[in-house]
Amino acid sequence: MTVIPNSPHARDAATLIHPYSNLVAHEREGPLIIEKGNGVHVEDLEGNTYIEGLAGLWCTSLGFNNERLVEAAAAQMRKLPYYHAFFHRSSMPSIELAERLIDMSPAPMARVWFANSGSEANDHAVKFVWYYNNARGKPEKKKIIARLGGYHGICVSSGSLTGIPLMHKGFDLPIANIMHTGSPHWYHEGLEGESEEDFSTRRAEELEQMILAEGPETVAAFIAEPVMGAGGVIVPPAGYFEKIQAVLAKYDVLMIADEVICGFHRTGQLFGSNTYGIKPDIMVVAKQLSSAYLPISAVIVNEKVYGPIRDFSDENGVFATGFTYSGHPVPAAVAVETLKIYDEINIADHVAKIAPVMQERLMALADHPIVGEARGVGLIGAVELVRDKETRENFPPAIANYCGERCLAHRLIVRAAGGNSVAVCPPLIIEEEQIHQIFDRLKAALDDTLEHVRQESLLDAA
Repeated sequence: MTVIPNSPHARDAATLIHPYSNLVAHEREGPLIIEKGNGVHVEDLEGNTYIEGLAGLWCTSLGFNNERLVEAAAAQMRKLPYYHAFFHRSSMPSIELAERLIDMSPAPMARVWFANSGSEANDHAVKFVWYYNNARGKPEKKKIIARLGGYHGICVSSGSLTGIPLMHKGFDLPIANIMHTGSPHWYHEGLEGESEEDFSTRRAEELEQMILAEGPETVAAFIAEPVMGAGGVIVPPAGYFEKIQAVLAKYDVLMIADEVICGFHRTGQLFGSNTYGIKPDIMVVAKQLSSAYLPISAVIVNEKVYGPIRDFSDENGVFATGFTYSGHPVPAAVAVETLKIYDEINIADHVAKIAPVMQERLMALADHPIVGEARGVGLIGAVELVRDKETRENFPPAIANYCGERCLAHRLIVRAAGGNSVAVCPPLIIEEEQIHQIFDRLKAALDDTLEHVRQESLLDAA
């Protein structure tokens, strides 16, 4: 697309810096401008309608026109459009939301701290861990282990936790005390003849060796998404989190569950932690907490973590961290309404009914000539593109991007993820017919991509 002078596209290109975009290409080509949404569909400025197959950015669980959420925001804005949570102040929506989050957590939790995005919340999970160990008189216990391929945000600390090198390049990340252990991607990193269970054992042993090499007295926490999102929708292999948590318990290392994508029924249960038997000490939620209608996130901590933090704040005189918008009453009210809607429409049963349809269509794509692995759980999944099924050699990352562009041409919005995969993560309210439309269009885009790689002589392994 060429930018037309004085068009909305030209105005955008002249004024905005877009996240995760090639800025030179953007000045030349401009944006796709989305004008409105309805259910699982969005419409661009030219009137083209698309199925939003990624729920925006893994987040618009209730679709794009839920009037109850709109009214919840409007009603709260009329009543109390803003207040803060500093200096012992509060508002009723933030109180109710905190109560609900504690009640629904996958392990006993004690307190909730609010922010605006998953990146901010994970950034503060780091601060909570450091403060916790200072409170315990263990100032040397500060290292946090994340995973290669994991995504935890883009702030200074959370961007360091993210295990994707492209997101470090040029930003002087990662910072000190952040480390990365191996990815749980059995398809690519399992040894020949190694079962998923044995691979999980090896990954847990590698984690233990890292802790021992660094010194257990210096390692504070381990953070993981139950299912990796931006890293390619990597579903954990059999036994993985059971074995990982056994290592953490052995060395007094906290478990941080990053539920930003997986939380609120995405994996087929309320949290990814429920799906995979994770018992977090700290849990981070965002995205589907408000169906993304307004920005809000939360750090949820158990009593083990909260108790020392509480007492240390008394010693220091104040727990000196937080944002102007922490506990903002309007997004909190929308989040409360979102959780009510999940219950009232029985979203859990709907996902249980519709997820097998999606997973069946997804797994059928494993037979496509350029798909090496189809993987997923609940209403999230991906296909990984390979030029050789036997060696599992990937195409250059540009091919996954090309497939994403072909999806767009077929009026389906998805995204390339993990460099070589195409991810699908529709709104939770999606119906069976729309699932079939998504995968019909994705199959057409894969066929287009197959023709493209044949023309470019990229199909055979080098």
